[in-house]
Amino acid sequence: MTNAMELYQLLPKTNCKECGKTSCMAFAVALLARELTVDACPPLKNEPKFKENYEKLKERVSPAEGATETGLIVHEELCFGCGNCVVACPVNVANDPYGVGSGNAPKDEKKLILSIEDGIVRAKNVDECRRFGKNKILCTGCIVTCPVEAIEFVV
Repeated sequence: MTNAMELYQLLPKTNCKECGKTSCMAFAVALLARELTVDACPPLKNEPKFKENYEKLKERVSPAEGATETGLIVHEELCFGCGNCVVACPVNVANDPYGVGSGNAPKDEKKLILSIEDGIVRAKNVDECRRFGKNKILCTGCIVTCPVEAIEFVV
């Protein structure tokens, strides 16, 4: 997973503030948090000498563009719908103890964060995820149980 320092290394480091941030490091943090896009940096986007770094940054942050609010990304081309993540999610288990929590099919899919649809895991109700909101924690239940690494979180 990319961190702010790796993104910062690819920025112009002019601290021009044209992006609305106080420094290029603040811009890197905003990129990581998906508050801004690479195109929000005029020198990076417009000056030919930064073209290579612009392309590298676009490549680094593009996976995060499809992420949910929690940073969850499901690589659909890898997922084969085994359901391990669905039954490993502590919130799913708590919200559906007689379905998912007992290893059966979900009884109330409206309460689940992850569910299998058309053979691929889908994220729903992400505001219920333990990685989201005021009291978020670094839960990895769905990631560690995925046999093909189809789930990842970006910051």
